[in-house]
Amino acid sequence: MDRPPFSLCVYCGSRPGRNPAYTQAAEELGKAIGSEGWRLVYGAGDVGIMGAVAEAATQAGARTLGVIPTHLLQTEAPHGSFGDRVITETMHERKKVMLMNADAVAVLPGGAGSLDEFFEVLTWAQLGLHTKPIYLVDIDGYWSPLNALIDHIVTENFADASLKDLVQTVPNVAALVRDLRAARS
Repeated sequence: MDRPPFSLCVYCGSRPGRNPAYTQAAEELGKAIGSEGWRLVYGAGDVGIMGAVAEAATQAGARTLGVIPTHLLQTEAPHGSFGDRVITETMHERKKVMLMNADAVAVLPGGAGSLDEFFEVLTWAQLGLHTKPIYLVDIDGYWSPLNALIDHIVTENFADASLKDLVQTVPNVAALVRDLRAARS
């Protein structure tokens, strides 16, 4: 069996959010994943910006791997086919499978689930369990409060300053793609 291409795990909302720029960024990222010849690893849903990134990636010819726990099959599972799918028993198992199948992580705007996914991979990186790059894609300043919280955690001595080195914040999809290309060179 051949090794999959460079795989980008994308965490993002299962809702579209208030700002249309979030969906536009998801579509732009999906197209970029396809045009770069990369594979999308995502939460397997066809809803919200998660669905937008998967649909755009699929239309752009990207391979995809969707990972979904059994309890979300009725609410988030794609009605069409977006490539390969893994069904897990738990959310924790979902996060583990997604990270294991990715070379890097990008976090687009999202809610509590996206934050949970982000903090789990950040914690795993802090503990030395992986060294994969983690990117916050800060569409219209969406992640500014999260970056401020991370700064606060460091200022209050609940984490070493090196925690901030584990996350890279980029302002848009174009910057993310540039950084990923450069890191792979």
